[in-house]
Amino acid sequence: MLVLTEEQRLLRESANAAIAAKAPVSQWRKLRASAESAGYSPEFWRECAEMGWAGVLIPQAYGGLEFGLVGAGLIAREMGRTLAASPFLSTAVMAARAITGGCTEAQKTRWLPKIAAGEAVISVAIDEEARHEPSRLATSAATSQKGWRLSGEKICVLDGASADAVLVAAGAGQERSLYLVEGDPPGLSRFSRTLVDNRRVATLRLDNVEIPAEAKLGGGAALIDEVLDAARGVLAASLCGVAEEAFDRTIAYLKQRRQFDRAVGSFQALQHRAAIMHLAIENAWSATLKALQALEAGAADAPLQIAMAKAKASETGREAAAECLQMHGGIGMTDEFDIGFYLKKARVEAELFGDPAFHGDRVAAMLGY
Repeated sequence: MLVLTEEQRLLRESANAAIAAKAPVSQWRKLRASAESAGYSPEFWRECAEMGWAGVLIPQAYGGLEFGLVGAGLIAREMGRTLAASPFLSTAVMAARAITGGCTEAQKTRWLPKIAAGEAVISVAIDEEARHEPSRLATSAATSQKGWRLSGEKICVLDGASADAVLVAAGAGQERSLYLVEGDPPGLSRFSRTLVDNRRVATLRLDNVEIPAEAKLGGGAALIDEVLDAARGVLAASLCGVAEEAFDRTIAYLKQRRQFDRAVGSFQALQHRAAIMHLAIENAWSATLKALQALEAGAADAPLQIAMAKAKASETGREAAAECLQMHGGIGMTDEFDIGFYLKKARVEAELFGDPAFHGDRVAAMLGY
């Protein structure tokens, strides 16, 4: 059923209040103007860990909250509302999912408690081309005397410039797997850049990077797909939060902006556009919640549901943010108003790990077309 449990509802409400208080848009503006190389506030991330969010997917045996993907989506949705910057997606979702599903017991014991406590940031490096194509990996993993030797280049690695470790997707022959690269071993180069939404990503170059044999995670390509689908579902939730907040701000603006001695919100044409936008956002959230529930339950059609949700949320997020900006008029393009920041965030998250066209192709393929 597309409803939240009592515990999930309470999590959403507490996340809404806490994020609004601790990471408002004003904090995002300060980060943009600061020299903080990580692109997020370490203090806010520690507070997230104290509230259990860093360990939302981590089993309780390792210090986590173990609240599931729906819980992760609810937190991401509220973060999207305030543009809150954090390594939540890269570390608490992707890395936690990968380590839980593919690492040895010793690796889990070492890394999962650190993630849950907010003491470690771990990135996942998959993309190599401008277009998301995880099934094609040029990065290679060759056997060596020490274990494995990685060579290749990764782009758009979330939080990759400052991460304590990176999970690198590489191919060994026809096999695709994740490999744990800790610290800064010889041959690893990191190049940081900032996206239009102020998000920090990195390009990683691996030139014969030597790692031990146990650094290869189990699960192979299936684990990579599982980690990506978890990220896509949580990104869809974040996009819903971005669209919802942009919509709420626009409705408030339409009620107070006056033309011809009337609030512009009283104009029927704008009311119709707002109604259509509201329906699209509600549909996107319904698709996202259904997808997260399916993935959490291990349903056979979970990849299909995730693909539909990411496609719908990406399309809705981009269109809703653009529509909201237009309803503000020319002043919405100025830095004085926050609405333009929501368009930038929606644009970036719509592209991450597959845009609507990519996931439309996935849906068609899974349905046999």
